[in-house]
Amino acid sequence: MTRSRTNHHLGIITQGSLSGGLEMRLDAEHSVEDLRVGRFVVVEGKRSRFFSMLTDVTLSAANQSILLNPPAEDDFILSVLSGGSTFGTVKVQPMLMMERDGKSELLPVKTIPHHFSPVFEATDSDFAMVFGEEDESVPDNLYFNIGKPLNMETPVCIDLGRFVERSNGIFGKSGTGKSFLTRIFLSGIIHRDVASMIVFDMHNEYGWQAMSENKSQPRVKGLKQLFGHKVVVFSLDPESSRTRGIPDAHELNIGYNQIEIEDLDLLKNELALSEATLENAYIIKEKLGQDWIGTLLDMSGDEIEEFTQVHKGHPTALKTLQRRLNTVVQKTPYLKPRVNHDFISEIIAHIQAGKHIVLEFGRQNNLLSYMLATNVITRRIHAEYVRRAEKYIANPENVEAPRKLMIVIEEAHKFLSPQVAKQTIFGIIAREMRKYFVTLLIVDQRPSGIDPEVLSQIGTRVTALLNDDKDIDAVFTGVSGSQTLRTVLSQLDPKQQALVLGYAVPMPVVVRTRAFDSEFYQAVAPRHQDADRSPASIKVRGKQAQQELFGID
Repeated sequence: MTRSRTNHHLGIITQGSLSGGLEMRLDAEHSVEDLRVGRFVVVEGKRSRFFSMLTDVTLSAANQSILLNPPAEDDFILSVLSGGSTFGTVKVQPMLMMERDGKSELLPVKTIPHHFSPVFEATDSDFAMVFGEEDESVPDNLYFNIGKPLNMETPVCIDLGRFVERSNGIFGKSGTGKSFLTRIFLSGIIHRDVASMIVFDMHNEYGWQAMSENKSQPRVKGLKQLFGHKVVVFSLDPESSRTRGIPDAHELNIGYNQIEIEDLDLLKNELALSEATLENAYIIKEKLGQDWIGTLLDMSGDEIEEFTQVHKGHPTALKTLQRRLNTVVQKTPYLKPRVNHDFISEIIAHIQAGKHIVLEFGRQNNLLSYMLATNVITRRIHAEYVRRAEKYIANPENVEAPRKLMIVIEEAHKFLSPQVAKQTIFGIIAREMRKYFVTLLIVDQRPSGIDPEVLSQIGTRVTALLNDDKDIDAVFTGVSGSQTLRTVLSQLDPKQQALVLGYAVPMPVVVRTRAFDSEFYQAVAPRHQDADRSPASIKVRGKQAQQELFGID
């Protein structure tokens, strides 16, 4: 198969290896300044086509004496030397191959092309062949356009069906647009209805609207504005939500009795809790029961002394625990001594009805508040999903499978650090993969703070610019051939560019991400409203769920 449009020809392969990649000599009519690391190209071998990525650009010379005695600034001499005596050498890394015998199956790279194989720019059809095409007229087509490749205007798609099957990560240093990247992916999930999600919105960026750095468009729409009743907003600070104009935001409170000692263990660094203090927490909970926190907060110093004389425990440790719990209560106004309404069952009812939840923190967005609420709510949701999944696995013919759920957390390294990942509910979910129909989308600027075992379970990684070597190393945990991709990642623009690799894309690709603007809104906005999933229906379902799960009348 020979290309008829010679202007797509970039150069020829001169040398290389399967493990180290290929080298291409750039054609004389092309300038190295026109090439960008991360660009998608196709090498045409005799028997196979190799879909590849440019990973490095080098200046070379046929005779080293030219470099020892460089010509003066004579345009004629420079033009004579260019392309012949001096030329560009480009590193090309094959990612996929396809036999040229008419079969369209994409295969892992097991060989390399012959000497002097031509290298071409990738065309629209090449991108469609590798990354798929959006086609909303086909019900099971779950490809979603996330942006465009470097130097091209064709769309790059991700397979959302595969994306929601595993836990995923969106990484990038502060200011690279992680929240905009996250909105694009979340909008695609809602638009294609591939799963439900709950977003723990620490900075109030996803529910209604958020600020933008674009002066011509200072505010961008949130998920509730885009998708209407498909998105339900819960708020831990309803006054803040009302002030910002969010309609129908549901207030959410958490009772003292819903906090487990495991939640305090997650916060031990923020609260300066020692292991001895946590051990005393187990002692007092065993003696006082489910309402141990409220009882301890009301106890006087003498009552604590008396308690330790009758039962086990250390008075100093219990008094320290009491002070730390008072700090928690003061910093988290959504905590109440007892909450009569079961908000968790209401959230689950929304999820099973195909809704998506955004939990806003309002002004309660300090890290302690965020970690506590996120852990408490996720732990209970996960427990309910385990219960439902086990019923379905035991009797799949008569029991409906739980709806897939993706949980979105920010500051993920706080929940998934090596010290706590094995204990927190998020570490459990990441390791379980899709076993119980629940996955994570972790958004973080410090992937090096996340447990390597958790990172190795991440299916798809969407990474904006990172500068810290430790963070770059962490992103490529468990990724083969990562050395070449490190160069690609380090050369990204600081805005609106990302390297996408992993389970939901057939090969790594650098994209200029879609703009989150009016054109995007129009592309993903819902076209109809589902009467069966109305707010009134949700309210009834919520009541039924509470009765079924927790025996509430």
